Amino acid sequence: MNHALLTVYIALSLAGVNDWPAFLGAGAAPRSDASLPLQWSPTQHVAWMQELPGHGQSSPVIWADRVFVTSVDGPLKDTYYTTCMDLRSGQTLWQKTLPNSHPVANSYYVSRAAPTPVVDQDRVIVFFESGDGVAYDHDGNRLWTRALGKDEGPLVAEFGLGASPCQTETDVFVLLEHEGPSRLLALDKRTGQTRWKVDRGARKSWSSPAVINVDGSLQIVVSSAGPIDSYDPQTGKRLWSFDDVGGNTSTSPIDFGGGRFLVGAAPGRNGENAGSAAGANGLMQISKVGANWSASRTWVAEKAAPSWASPIIHQGFAYWVNRTGVVTCFDAETGEEVYRERMKEPCWATPVGVGNRVYFFGKDGTVTVLAAGREFKVLAENQSWTDQSLPAEEPLAEESSEERRRAAAMFSRPILYGVAISSDALLLRIGNAIICIR
Repeated sequence: MNHALLTVYIALSLAGVNDWPAFLGAGAAPRSDASLPLQWSPTQHVAWMQELPGHGQSSPVIWADRVFVTSVDGPLKDTYYTTCMDLRSGQTLWQKTLPNSHPVANSYYVSRAAPTPVVDQDRVIVFFESGDGVAYDHDGNRLWTRALGKDEGPLVAEFGLGASPCQTETDVFVLLEHEGPSRLLALDKRTGQTRWKVDRGARKSWSSPAVINVDGSLQIVVSSAGPIDSYDPQTGKRLWSFDDVGGNTSTSPIDFGGGRFLVGAAPGRNGENAGSAAGANGLMQISKVGANWSASRTWVAEKAAPSWASPIIHQGFAYWVNRTGVVTCFDAETGEEVYRERMKEPCWATPVGVGNRVYFFGKDGTVTVLAAGREFKVLAENQSWTDQSLPAEEPLAEESSEERRRAAAMFSRPILYGVAISSDALLLRIGNAIICIR
């Protein structure tokens, strides 16, 4: 391992017990289930609820005693918000705004502050679906801004962009995939300046890049709308590409150690990529022979078809959950199907394994806690809110077509979009609020 990569690797391992630094908890230290709640209700174990301006689909991130989250408001998605809260009390410590450089009609049908921020010991970095980005220190002082929609655009996306950035110690990686020329960029976290960028053609995808550690060698892996590609984080050189995949437009790879990650894929709403998606779900292994990197599929997750929740590995088992709430568990070493069962609600947020539990976050607020392992055992089913317990949200303008009006009916209800986990609490994100369960 060279010295530069060793420095990055050591720095990434310094996250504290509370820290949840990025989308899907990338870079977070392992949690213990001993101090996390198992059971709760809208009136029990809710430590606080904090209303947010406008609406957002991003997950919160945590550093030490501070929570950072984003949202957007205005009829043309005019204003982006970054809010910093105290983890213990939920009190707002500061709130900053950024004008949208590419206003579009605010709609249930498009992404709304969808990318999750990244945070480290020095700064929080936020990007929005317009390509607008900003970095603040932990006290809310602005460090730099970028307008990638102007620099790399125009960004043409019917439903908006949704990819969250990922980070190493020195750089943040932003994926701009849309119906025009798409790119992956590496930006210096101190200055916001572009270190390198690579073209990726036109792709319609909402999956996020991930940092995968292969025996101390870091790679940026992108699994989106076709081939899975890996890039050198220092130079942008493509290290390998795996072509036998399709339908991978919404889920993101998660580093499970040893160069392993899972691929999630599903047919489109009208059956697109049905054939290629059927055999795409499974475990990938990155390896190196001589000077050449490659990736291979170790096993296929038969009949698994996630929607938005990325598949995970926990305590030797792999879990997929789909839009109807069916969870399928596989042996992570062999790919053997262990069980396939239905839970109460579909899941849009990615599940999280902690200790002997796996938390599944139902779209409508029911969090099902399963026992980790070979047996399908429900430990708890927790209703997180009622219509009366949530802050009211102003409805958006009526959609222009019958198809969009039907979709709006689904999106207009409160949705559990994402989660962050500290040492003793779960932070649940709905459109206009954060709920802390402790």
